Amino acid sequence: MTSLENRPATALVVIDVQNGVVGSAYERDRVVATIATLVDKARAEQVPVVWVQHSDEQLAKGSQEWEYVPELTRLDSEPVVHKSYGDAFEATDLEEQLAQRRVGHLVVTGAQTEECIRCTLHGALVRGYDATLVSDAHTTEDMRQWGFPVTPEQSIAYTNTYWSWASAPGRKGTVTPSAEVDFATG
Repeated sequence: MTSLENRPATALVVIDVQNGVVGSAYERDRVVATIATLVDKARAEQVPVVWVQHSDEQLAKGSQEWEYVPELTRLDSEPVVHKSYGDAFEATDLEEQLAQRRVGHLVVTGAQTEECIRCTLHGALVRGYDATLVSDAHTTEDMRQWGFPVTPEQSIAYTNTYWSWASAPGRKGTVTPSAEVDFATG
């Protein structure tokens, strides 16, 4: 249960599913399709969908690489949070967007597992949110060329395992497969 007062709502957070981020990601098409299904489910249940979009020197705003993948379409009524750090809360209006919608629980999807997914999950927990990682709705590319010791599949499995143990006073991290996501119960 979130430690944030008067924040009973849940939001689906879609992180960095951009052309330049997921272009060569592990099981890209399956993960994007899974996220699309969750977006449709959230909309049908009137659960807020919050889009997060990264930019930096390699991912320039307005470029084709910066754009979200064409399989996912944001509605004008759904906020987009622009970030330049791994943690989607850092130097953004994400907290304001969530507070406005009385959100205390996040359901997290997207990319990249080792960076923006992990950073945002931890950022959420330390700020008082409960955070659920959707086990089959996040991905990464092969990071071994940059010194990561494991394959994308192993990194995803590791993240799913360790996040299931995450907790802090009054809040917790959980992991669930997309087929079991229940926005009503948080």
